[in-house]
Amino acid sequence: MTEKKENQLNIELTEEVAEGIYSNLAIITHSNTEFVMDFIRVMPGVPKAKVKSRIILTPEHAKRLLRALEDNVAKFEAANGTIDAHDEPPFPMNFGGPTAQA
Repeated sequence: MTEKKENQLNIELTEEVAEGIYSNLAIITHSNTEFVMDFIRVMPGVPKAKVKSRIILTPEHAKRLLRALEDNVAKFEAANGTIDAHDEPPFPMNFGGPTAQA
């Protein structure tokens, strides 16, 4: 006989969602009631980038996400070494696109 734990949550992951969506830029905004995280894919030489996914969180869930990310980054770095997060933007704003000429 299998015992069900109280407060157990059964999470379903569809094949489509399991594939994931690649993002190399995130923009985070907030109001007094929610945090909005837009995940964007910027491609070299393409002047326009589309939001690929938008996640909306309550402030409480945003803080829980922050703590979970901090915990996971710490575990990753303990196993793999320090992540070199540069202070400058991760790519030039033209991202390899054509430069203006006079």
